[in-house]
Amino acid sequence: MHTKISNTQTHDFSNSKMNDKEVLIEAENVSKKFARNLKSSLKFGIQDIFREIVGKPKIQRLRNSEFWALKDVSFTVRRGECLALIGHNGAGKSTLLKMLNGLLKPDQGSIRIKGRVAALIELGAGFNPILTGRENIYNNAAVLGFTKEEVNQKINEIIDFSELNEFIDSPVQSYSSGMKVRLGFAVAAQMEPDVLIIDEVLAVGDLGFRIKCLNRIGELLQNSAVIFVSHSMTQVARVCTHGLLLKKGQIEHMDNDIGSVISAYYSAFGNENERIIGGENFKLNHFILKNHLSQQIEKGAIINHSEKIEINVSLDSLIETKEVCVKVFFINSEMRLILDISSELALSSFTAKNNILNLNLITDPLYLNAGNYSLSFIIIEKGTNQRLYRHDNLFELTIASNYVSWGDYVTAGTWS
Repeated sequence: MHTKISNTQTHDFSNSKMNDKEVLIEAENVSKKFARNLKSSLKFGIQDIFREIVGKPKIQRLRNSEFWALKDVSFTVRRGECLALIGHNGAGKSTLLKMLNGLLKPDQGSIRIKGRVAALIELGAGFNPILTGRENIYNNAAVLGFTKEEVNQKINEIIDFSELNEFIDSPVQSYSSGMKVRLGFAVAAQMEPDVLIIDEVLAVGDLGFRIKCLNRIGELLQNSAVIFVSHSMTQVARVCTHGLLLKKGQIEHMDNDIGSVISAYYSAFGNENERIIGGENFKLNHFILKNHLSQQIEKGAIINHSEKIEINVSLDSLIETKEVCVKVFFINSEMRLILDISSELALSSFTAKNNILNLNLITDPLYLNAGNYSLSFIIIEKGTNQRLYRHDNLFELTIASNYVSWGDYVTAGTWS
């Protein structure tokens, strides 16, 4: 089965190969415009329908109150690949997904999809609320192009994957949002479509089921092409082979290196200004980072996964203190503390000499997810745990990585 959505002539991609993987999704210069108000939208819609009926081409220029929701977007996805489609709210992701799923037609360009397509675009979309979960399985599978006999062969696997055995014969209207996600994903995943489109549905539900779904996507990639939309860069780093970042309807960044795309996504968020607490106790002279070659690292530099870095810190002590312990925090763009490097854990403490506190830290290997991180520095009085100084957003760096971690961690590092 071929699905074709186009307003221009397209060529046949069915024999396109790269590394023996055929192209299942091809978008060429796809553009879509909308009107900013309902009255204009209805007016232009009627005009476009009439022009299509009489065989006239669509109006390609922007009319009054129109804007481009997407402009000249091109990409391919081959069997065995997972494309991350990311961007901030309003970037054009939902519009593109609706065109890929056949719900909208592009005003310019063309889209060609080969094979059976399963799309999880909106939570609960496609479910009949008064039918049971079991009945909705058959309905959804039929929409995907599967026969009743094929569903019969898979029905037990679908129900087991959804973990809804005791609720499968209850009406879907009684399901929670998480249960609907379980059922929808189970149908799409177990029927093994050629193309699977997933939009943020894995943001709902418990962690265990999300991990289960991500593992299943990895299995599907042997024979399917997947488009994956998520604001969770941890999920993106785990399953996606390449990525596309949209900004205001246009491609901002596209790369086969998923870490590069994630970094571009994070860089679009403005970082907070530096914040100092305890400036009456200490004054920072310098905070210098060096790589494994002892070369100084500039702010915003890219550090490879598992690389060690060296941090040199010098402060003027404005108060008389005894021994102090220090910490360096790595905080991601979602403002989560991901890595805590503590001298206390290394059984190291320090004292100022001639009112100057000089510190040197060699980190353990940085096993961090891809993305941008800000560094914070903290001084704590040993014994009392009184916080004497804190400097937030002191340094920014980017980790290039395909590594996936599900939580934060603490290390000691090597202090002197």
